[in-house]
Amino acid sequence: MVSIFKHHISIWSLVEMVADFAFCFLAFTSAIDRLPLSFDGRPLSHPPSVDLSVAVVFAVFMALLYSFVGLYRQRGAIRIGLPLLLGRAFMAMAMGSCVAYLVLGTIGDGRDAYPLLLFAVPFMFLGLVVVRGVGYLGRRSAFGARRVLIVGTGPEARKVAIELATSLARPHVLVGFYPVGTTSESAPLFEHMEASPFGEGRLPIFSTALSIDELARQHRVDEIIVAVREQRDVGLPMDQLLASRIRGIPVLDLAAFSERTRGEVPVDSLKASWLVYGHGFVQGYLRTAIKRDFDLVASMLLLVITFPIMVLTAIAIKLDSRGPILYLQERVGYRGRSFMCPKFRSMTIDAEGDGVARWATKNDSRVTRVGAVIRACRIDELPQLVSVLRGEMSLVGPRPERPGFVRQLQAQIPFYDIRHSVKPGVTGWAQVRYSYGASVEDARRKHQFDLYYVKNHSLFLDLVVLVETVSVVLFREGSR
Repeated sequence: MVSIFKHHISIWSLVEMVADFAFCFLAFTSAIDRLPLSFDGRPLSHPPSVDLSVAVVFAVFMALLYSFVGLYRQRGAIRIGLPLLLGRAFMAMAMGSCVAYLVLGTIGDGRDAYPLLLFAVPFMFLGLVVVRGVGYLGRRSAFGARRVLIVGTGPEARKVAIELATSLARPHVLVGFYPVGTTSESAPLFEHMEASPFGEGRLPIFSTALSIDELARQHRVDEIIVAVREQRDVGLPMDQLLASRIRGIPVLDLAAFSERTRGEVPVDSLKASWLVYGHGFVQGYLRTAIKRDFDLVASMLLLVITFPIMVLTAIAIKLDSRGPILYLQERVGYRGRSFMCPKFRSMTIDAEGDGVARWATKNDSRVTRVGAVIRACRIDELPQLVSVLRGEMSLVGPRPERPGFVRQLQAQIPFYDIRHSVKPGVTGWAQVRYSYGASVEDARRKHQFDLYYVKNHSLFLDLVVLVETVSVVLFREGSR
């Protein structure tokens, strides 16, 4: 993983993005060089605009389309598999080719665009397959793998081991486990030799006769992960961990490991001191001003682009069921202040006739026919762009909840109020990382993603969320 503006990005995602850009650039320039004649036998005219600068623009545009269809979403790649991933890539290439054909036909001779793209697209697809194939082999090879020692033998240690074994971000070699303490955390859920999730036989649980620092030297350990939830109760050998840290070996606790690998902050292992003294959770004036300016420009642009969709949606809602087109609902926003959040009405007007707030569920019987469509496509959220203009919401942030649910979740989820330290968003990190939920446990998991966003939010992370939102909407990832 590599950190960009405090956000952790898989190194393989960056490599794939750069490689895709290079292949698209080479495909475009090679097609120009290899097409001396068009299909009707006349010399190909090369307009002055069709040069290296246009090839760069084309490559950037294609890389952006690849991002929109989810090619660089590592967790998405696990779920959908390689065949569907290539299908999405082919769809992106088809869209990009159509746009390129229209643009080239406008700035030059339209008859040149067809043979140009006919030669470029197969080269691009070949490059995409090669890049994904090399990436697949690279992730499963030991080349460049980090050697990891896990401190702990409890359930958290098992989870960390499985996470490392299934990670697409970077290959790892797990050298073993180091037991700690005399409490239940030290009682191994593994037998003395645990079956390895890495498919390498059994991994040792080392004896405490050797120190962590000595084991790290003997086994050439590159990283130590402390997989212990209650660190005070098990008596961690902090002097040994410090010795390893001084020698330059990174030492991660569960919160840091989860933040780096999954993009979330686990609330069960958090302490108030970590929030007070740790990095992140910065709400500077410059960041606030940049975010507000970005919200104003982007929301106005999106309102113009989506205006025809909203008009058609309003007509469909009116024809489908009785009741108002818009639905105003009280939500809790920035610093705990309530505001009226507008949405296109997607449920029947008597959905909560008794006045009791209820979680929306999958296949909810209260949802209308048009409502099911606009909820699946997130069209029902478009009126909230007006709330962004008014300053009540941001484009990206934690989703605002209803006051009744907020009171319930505050009592059951630690540090829940932290999400109110930033403006709520039309979309958010939790929305693109976790499917739609309708329970306290789902809210807890989504809150962990919201904590990651609040801790590390930046303009770069906002752009990542917006790009991934396109993939979520296009392919209906998650359910509502």
